Amino acid sequence: MSIITNKWLAGGVLIALFTTQTALSQVPDKNTLTLTDVWKRADAYNRQLQMQYLHVQRMDERTKSARDERLPEVKASGLYARVSNLAIYQDGLLHSPTQYPVVHAYYQFGADAYLNVYNGGKTSREISARQTEAELATEQKNLTVTEIHYKAAAVYLDIYRGRRYEKVLLQDIAEREKQLEEIRHLHQHGVVLKSDVLRAELMLSKQRMTLLEIRNGIQIANQRLNIMIGQPDSSYNQLSLDTLVVPQAPVRSYEDYLADAYEHSFAFKISEKETILSELKLKEVKSNILPKVGLYAEYAYTYPQILFYPYSIALYGLGQAGVKAAVPISAFYQNKHKKQEAKINLERQEIEHADTKDQVRQEVQAAYLRYTEALTRIQVANDNITQARENFRIVNNTYFNQLSLLTDLLDAETQLLQSRFDLTTAEVTAQLQYYQLLKATGNL
Repeated sequence: MSIITNKWLAGGVLIALFTTQTALSQVPDKNTLTLTDVWKRADAYNRQLQMQYLHVQRMDERTKSARDERLPEVKASGLYARVSNLAIYQDGLLHSPTQYPVVHAYYQFGADAYLNVYNGGKTSREISARQTEAELATEQKNLTVTEIHYKAAAVYLDIYRGRRYEKVLLQDIAEREKQLEEIRHLHQHGVVLKSDVLRAELMLSKQRMTLLEIRNGIQIANQRLNIMIGQPDSSYNQLSLDTLVVPQAPVRSYEDYLADAYEHSFAFKISEKETILSELKLKEVKSNILPKVGLYAEYAYTYPQILFYPYSIALYGLGQAGVKAAVPISAFYQNKHKKQEAKINLERQEIEHADTKDQVRQEVQAAYLRYTEALTRIQVANDNITQARENFRIVNNTYFNQLSLLTDLLDAETQLLQSRFDLTTAEVTAQLQYYQLLKATGNL
């Protein structure tokens, strides 16, 4: 019963693999993408970045709006009213008044302007704050770009690793099929037991199932990449197995990368801009007690003339110009706690900025060490392949000369395959750690 089950399982896996391979080969829209192409498309189509672009544009408009506050305020106004008779209560409210007729139509129209001369520097600080916020939005956008680039690189490398796994496993399956034929031939001549044939078939069935899992993983990662770069889910991204090169040892020291991070790290720049905003907020609160001075002018036409004596039932025009000044006396005692709050907020922001600096330093060191570690792992993986290949050669010869067991041969095969997978994993990990180092220094 177990033999029949294994045969059915192997047949089902073969059908599934054939179906998957056929579906992939029949996809019409194949695109050969480099990682640079992926980044460019992500910059143009990623939805998170599109929102950041719009946020930057909005903050630029707010900066322009703050600059417009330097322009004079000009407004036009007008009114029309129906005026009742003038009631004079000569004998008090409890007696009927005497009604004196007046002109019932009343209207006025005119314009006035105000030019701020001095308001404690609030306009200048408002412009500086809006400019800083615009710069902050730009740095946040740059940070998002870096994060998207890193995520896209991770997905791209995931596909790349899957394709390399697929290539290695297909080669291994072909070798295992030839080996299975040899074992069957030995069994027919009574050299090996039936159990050896069954074990070899089971091993080959497991390899085919692993191949199916790898191909499904490639399809999942391919869809994630398509979503990032704005392509349909059905798009099959063709990657060359020689697209990436194995990273080399870093030519710069940790101190150089750290100095680069302090200069270019977007997280560090964001924290720096937020500290500047807190400083401007404190200055803004302190200026609440300063006087305000401005020039004003107004002119209006009014009917009838009832402002000055003698009155006149006629349209008249009156204008005036001068200087307005005001001192917020109440601010001297109302502003105390506001100023203290702003000081505390600035102190908190300075501590947060120092903490961000520590985090940047920690991230750079971790990325640097992991990158050098990954490079060492590549060398170890290459050495392991050499040893595993030699071990497999020895065990393979001894098995077919009836000097070792099939379990030894299968173990040697597994070790060789795993060492090849480990090399691919080490290369991909080193590449990803290199991008992590670039991300930490603000250069991705």
